[in-house]
Amino acid sequence: MGSYNNPKHGSDVLENLAQRLRLCKPTRVHQIPDSVPHETQCPNSKPISNNIPEHPPNLKRAAVLVCIFQGNNGDLRVILTKRSSTLSSHSGEVALPGGKRDETDADDVATALREAKEEIGLDPSLVDVVAVLDPIFTKHRMIVVPVVGILSDAKAFEPSPCADEVEAIFDAPLEMFLKDENRRAEEKEWGGEKFLLHYFDYEAENAKYLIWALTAGVLIRVASVVYERPPDFLELRPKFWDMAITGDISIQ
Repeated sequence: MGSYNNPKHGSDVLENLAQRLRLCKPTRVHQIPDSVPHETQCPNSKPISNNIPEHPPNLKRAAVLVCIFQGNNGDLRVILTKRSSTLSSHSGEVALPGGKRDETDADDVATALREAKEEIGLDPSLVDVVAVLDPIFTKHRMIVVPVVGILSDAKAFEPSPCADEVEAIFDAPLEMFLKDENRRAEEKEWGGEKFLLHYFDYEAENAKYLIWALTAGVLIRVASVVYERPPDFLELRPKFWDMAITGDISIQ
């Protein structure tokens, strides 16, 4: 984790970013703590509608933590994991820390922080949660909520991967998910609608990683919000991802 060696603790960049992201609010209200003000919408959001129905009770719910810190060269970076090859689902894939919601979790923020603690040993007290972005609906009928947090004192984080779940912990520059470099896309179709799956190749500490699908989609959206610009490539995200916002989810 070479990017953690000399973090710029108390950076004005992180403080300014945190203040700006706190002003973001998602399209759909989904249990955001009172400490996160709802004053302005994040880019690419639609107006909030009080008529949007609640998510059907049979849907599974999960949250992921997009934890941003400042690297040695001043760039903004995000913490990622490579899932254990022994897991029954998505084994060996790159993912954001996160997982399914427990009955004991008060909200999506609690889920993301608990999972990050369990998976990579990240103490919740080190993370300043600044935004909760629009939920994503997957083809597996799960609602995934991206929770954005700032890690101001990266040196205080001592990665401790859960051996049963995590094979490796690494970090990547957030801005790479807006650049048309080391990226390819695959056209897919679902429900008669075409969309693109994006694949980002990344190498860190002599290890090669492939960041794709939902994880890449979340990071493209977060990077767009953080840097206040769209990606340099055609995104064409799946329309079914937005079903959690539009309320077009049916009980099956």
